[in-house]
Amino acid sequence: MAQSETPPMSAAMTPARRLRNIIGGSAGNLVEWFDWFAYAAFTVYFAPVFFPKGDSTAQLLSAAAVFAVGFLMRPVGAWVMGVYSDRKGRKAGLTLSVTLMCTGSLIIACTPGHASIGLAAPALLLFARMLQGLSVGGEYGSSATYLSEMATAKHRGFWSSFQYVTLISGQLLALLLLIVLQKTMAETDLAAWGWRIPFFVGAALAVVVFWLRRRLDETTAFIASDASEAPKSSALLLILKHPKEALMVLGLTAGGTVAFYTYTTYLQKFLVNTSGFSKATATEVSAAALFVFMLLQPAVGALSDRVGRRPVMIAFGVMGVLFTVPIMTALSGVESPYIAFLLAMSALIIVSGYTSINAVVKAELFPAHIRALGVALPYAIANALFGGTAEYAALWFKGEGMESAYFWYVTGLIGVSLLTYIRMRDTGRNSLITHD
Repeated sequence: MAQSETPPMSAAMTPARRLRNIIGGSAGNLVEWFDWFAYAAFTVYFAPVFFPKGDSTAQLLSAAAVFAVGFLMRPVGAWVMGVYSDRKGRKAGLTLSVTLMCTGSLIIACTPGHASIGLAAPALLLFARMLQGLSVGGEYGSSATYLSEMATAKHRGFWSSFQYVTLISGQLLALLLLIVLQKTMAETDLAAWGWRIPFFVGAALAVVVFWLRRRLDETTAFIASDASEAPKSSALLLILKHPKEALMVLGLTAGGTVAFYTYTTYLQKFLVNTSGFSKATATEVSAAALFVFMLLQPAVGALSDRVGRRPVMIAFGVMGVLFTVPIMTALSGVESPYIAFLLAMSALIIVSGYTSINAVVKAELFPAHIRALGVALPYAIANALFGGTAEYAALWFKGEGMESAYFWYVTGLIGVSLLTYIRMRDTGRNSLITHD
């Protein structure tokens, strides 16, 4: 057993090396989320291939249900790989997650449609999304923990915000690939087979990421924890020793995740199915808004380093409660793509108060020996309940002829999170991350 809590490698952790690790971890996260969001970006094209019966809303609803099942697997992935990352290392967890994502993408890329293999087609699609759900469930905790532990205390909000920079970048790249294919392929070809291209691309990039993540340094916080007498990470330990923090993660995530998925993955479909834009125009509006949203993350993260995490999250909660219904109502009747962009951008500016710092807030709540699991599991449960079902809930309300009720549903969940932000301590001032 080590004689000191500070491992020998810490002396060699120069600023340049630390930056290389943060960039390396972020680049891997980008590819993980490209694979995850390619499903959402291309749903409007492949839904008829796997679910041929019914109108467009019914097909999207079926595909959204599979999307939601992927989220239901995220708590399982968070549990299994959160424990794995706490016991074997952050780097080990990151490497395993990208392997699962690669496998899921290959299955989607290669699966024949319903016309060829019948019910086996949606069954294989479901299985692939379950694998990807396992992957992303573990990815979030490992990546949030890795970036938060690798950053220095003074700039932890800034550097940890790159988790959502890369998360949004992955979604943005999926949308940009969709735009390129829309510009270069006939609509019939894109619907018939072109939608498979991003899943092949994602699988190939995952191989590169596997190599990249094998070269990352382990964090000082994990090495010190591994050398200590701290109890081994487990779900039982989380429930018995850290129930308050776990419930806090559930509460602070609920409103943020439903708002995020409403204005990102669902927005493209909303602009087509409700606002009446073409698929290409809706994709361009979504991509432009996401690009600006991505650039906002480090700025808001840096702001939290100066003013604290709690005021930033409270600002999201207050503005989300006040403006969600007006923004969504305006978007439902908008005719100009430029006005649609401005409305979407105003919503995403509000959501940045959550997305930019939620990862570091969760990491700062837990000690190192259970940090990856503590970050991942309650977050994944909240995502399964609220984030993964956002699209399905929105389409269900629309199918029932009361679409505006969904706007109030989102507002209510943001209100629940606001209460959590008001009651919680400022983690930036009281962080349990003790090693830089």
